[in-house]
Parts: sequence; structure tokens; C-alpha cells
Amino acid sequence: MDFNSLKDIVILYVEDELSVQNQTKMILSDFVKEIIVANDGKEGLDIALSRDIDLIITDVIMPNLGGIDMLKKLKHEHNKEIPSIITTAFTDTQYLIDAIKLHVEGFIMKPINIKEMIDSIYNIMLPIVQKKELEDCSFVVEGLAALIGGKKIEILKYIMNHLDDENIFYGSYQEIMDNVGVSKPTVVGMFKQLMLSGILEKQKNKVYKFTNKKLLKG
Repeated sequence: MDFNSLKDIVILYVEDELSVQNQTKMILSDFVKEIIVANDGKEGLDIALSRDIDLIITDVIMPNLGGIDMLKKLKHEHNKEIPSIITTAFTDTQYLIDAIKLHVEGFIMKPINIKEMIDSIYNIMLPIVQKKELEDCSFVVEGLAALIGGKKIEILKYIMNHLDDENIFYGSYQEIMDNVGVSKPTVVGMFKQLMLSGILEKQKNKVYKFTNKKLLKG
């Protein structure tokens, strides 16, 4: 797993038990951009409405407002849906039913297994992050089209459309030549241009990493 895909996300962590809150925040801070903590659902609700939050991790039973009720208010009263993970020490079926109705993405039992939590965050956020990056890149690609020409932009689009989950492109020049309809010198020249620009990084023969962030900065 490439946890670098989590480095730009902001998590709202709602937990009333301070020892659990502090320990979990300390560990997760190494993986994500920011952890915003709230001590109960009421505080969490206020933060979720005032900040740009990518993911909510919340306990269920808390003073003032519980986690399930907080998510219900966000969704039904404020029309705001944020990917969420529920943490709880209780096995009450009703909590699970309520979480399913709210389309909660994750459900973790306490005591929290940090590896399980990090894996859950990764599995939930990766498709969202990748979709945003590809949308951003598509916007940039349209802008690049006027600069680098029709066939070269088709090569770039082909590469982007054939990335794996870790933004790695496995492919040969011949595949691109056959699918895009270009000559080998054009493909070779385009790859050199993309590597010089920092858009592609060669990992080994026929294996390239597509560095979206550098493309967006470019």
C-alpha cells in the first residue's frame, strides 16, 4: 500500500476518551495532513460544518451528542455527507443498523486496532483521492492539449487511463503505438519529455510512476 495517497487528507476524530483520542491522533498524524479532534458529537458537528473535512472517525456513545446522531444531523439537517468510520466498544445491533442506513463506510470495534484503522482509512480514501487527482489531471490535460499537440496529448491520456492503484504505468512503446497510432520516435520523444518535466518517473524497464502532483504544479 502506498500511504502517500493519504498525505493531503483532513480527518475529524470525535472521541470523548482522552487517552484513546491522544494515542490515536498521535499515530494517525504520521499518515495524514491534519487530525482535528472533537470531544463529543456536538463539537464534532460544529467542526464538520465549518471546516473542509475528508473523513470522520467517530465514537458512538458520547456526552451531549453521540456519533450516530451527529452523522444523522449532518446528512438530514445539513445535507452534508462525509465518508465516516464508526468506532465502538458495544455490539448493539441497532448501532450497526443505523450505521448501514447512513451508508457509513467503516465500523471498527474497540479497543482500536491501529493497523485495521489505517487500512480502513486507506481503502475508503484511495478511490476518492484517485478520482479527484484524475479529474484535476484531466482539467490540466485539456489545457496542455493546446501546447503539445493532438497525438502527444493522446499518448498522455493513454498513460493516465492505464495506471494501476499506485499510479504505476506498465506498458510498452509498441502498445501505445498500436492504440494511439503514432510512430516510435514520437512515443520515445514524449516519454523523454514527460520524464524531464517530472511527470513520469522511470522505476525500471517498461515501468513508470505517474506523479500527479508534479503535473498539477507544472
